[in-house]
Amino acid sequence: MVETALLAFGLVLVLEGLVYALAPSIVEELLEMLRSFSEGQRRTMGLMAVALGVLVVWIAKALGA
Repeated sequence: MVETALLAFGLVLVLEGLVYALAPSIVEELLEMLRSFSEGQRRTMGLMAVALGVLVVWIAKALGA
């Protein structure tokens, strides 16, 4: 279980790092766009991202990961 959590955390860091390394200007644009949303809208987007992540993990586990 700990190994899986570490693997997931490492993959998140790799993906986040790639985004910042390969497209820093796009990150700046996205941050500016996020500033235009209300706190409630950002909260809703975060909850949707969590739900999508849980769904992806559930599907991966169902497929044998």
